[in-house]
Amino acid sequence: MMKLTFLGAAETVTGSKYLLEGAGLRILIDCGLFQGTKNLRLRNWNPLPTPVDTLDAVILTHAHLDHTGYLPVLARSGYRGPVYCTPGTADLCDIMLRDSAHLQAEEADFANRHGFSKHKPALPLYTLDDAQHALRLMVPREFDVPTPLNEQLSFRFLPAGHILGAASVVLCWRHTVLAFSGDLGRPGDPIMRPPMKLAHADYLVVESTYGDRLHPETDPEQELAALFERTFARGGVVVMPCFAVGRAQEILYYIAHLKQAGRMANVPVYLDSPMATGVTDLYRHHLNEHRLTASQTAVMDQAAIMVRTVEQSKAIAAHHGPMVIIAGSGMATGGRVLHHLSLYAPDHRNTIALVGYQAAGTRGAAIAAHEPTIKIHGEYVPIRAQVESISSLSAHADYAETLEWLTAMSPAPTQTFITHGEPAAADALRRRISDTLGWPCTVPVYLQSVELAERAALDCRPAASAAAGAAVPSAKS
Repeated sequence: MMKLTFLGAAETVTGSKYLLEGAGLRILIDCGLFQGTKNLRLRNWNPLPTPVDTLDAVILTHAHLDHTGYLPVLARSGYRGPVYCTPGTADLCDIMLRDSAHLQAEEADFANRHGFSKHKPALPLYTLDDAQHALRLMVPREFDVPTPLNEQLSFRFLPAGHILGAASVVLCWRHTVLAFSGDLGRPGDPIMRPPMKLAHADYLVVESTYGDRLHPETDPEQELAALFERTFARGGVVVMPCFAVGRAQEILYYIAHLKQAGRMANVPVYLDSPMATGVTDLYRHHLNEHRLTASQTAVMDQAAIMVRTVEQSKAIAAHHGPMVIIAGSGMATGGRVLHHLSLYAPDHRNTIALVGYQAAGTRGAAIAAHEPTIKIHGEYVPIRAQVESISSLSAHADYAETLEWLTAMSPAPTQTFITHGEPAAADALRRRISDTLGWPCTVPVYLQSVELAERAALDCRPAASAAAGAAVPSAKS
């Protein structure tokens, strides 16, 4: 018998953490930060709901902070075991965890200097030293290479699309297959290859970020062109809160296309995110994971002015529109985009362009809901700028694409657990899986534990298919 406990990504779309106990091991799948509403963010400051010194391994699906951002806290708390991930995830984490620690220190210092924090002094959740301790624990493993954890349990990574290094994690426990989808990419993504399908899982944990919606069948490049044209005609500035990994590179890809085709005015475009700049460089080192050629990645690099230092970021304010500012974070929860929003959100000529998922409780969600003000650095900033959302720009599969990914599995899993979604989205996907596929499935709640029974003796090796996006054959197929 194995036990699976949902330490995160249950009843919410962030904080991904799953504790698997059995076969003489205690393993954490993902180690992410909670984001969004205050009650969720406060969980990041609480001790992990399981003794850190009893963990044997951590396995990461991908590098986004809601899947990895708690690792420095885990390392500071005494964890010294391996953190398994793909090479792409290791490279991204080397950038992202350092950047996250730097931003937290920057924001704590800003809060202390301006006195708007309730805490005296304001402290970062973790430091650069903590992040570096976590990074030293990384153990990269290639896709579709089995890694034994002991004589009973092994795992492998299969490509999930989404971002560089993103993987589904497939564990083989004697004769039983337990799979974690991770965040699933889209089959038609312009940059990333499609997620590889699984032929079989006895137990499946699947994400539901877009479990209650379909992506519109619109051309994001055309939508961006129209948004830029309208804003530039007003002499305005486009401020784009943007995820540094994946989304920023897709925006640069479209901007490069628009400029090459003469469909975008020759205005300055700033990528004000050292993390996004470093991530963009990584696309040259992982050409086998995405659709771009080396020359296309070079063109993407040249689509914007790369802003690296705080001084360069502040200097942007001396320039007047029209221009485009792409800055982190994607849900406006922190980072340099907050300074740009403070400056440009009050002007009706400008546009705030939302190009990604906005979790409940974030500033991005408040902006998307057309709230008249948002609170930034202790002050309320009026939102008079135009607010536009481009929902077709998503690195997550919608419910139809998720169902299509699931249909390759045969027979049906014994149980499917719907996680990593807001409650309405998770329940919508549960109903669709139940109604369409007839599979037994459930939406777990925070800290819920379930027991997983071992299946009868069968060879559970989930070998990878040679064709990207094709079903992964098992040894029994």
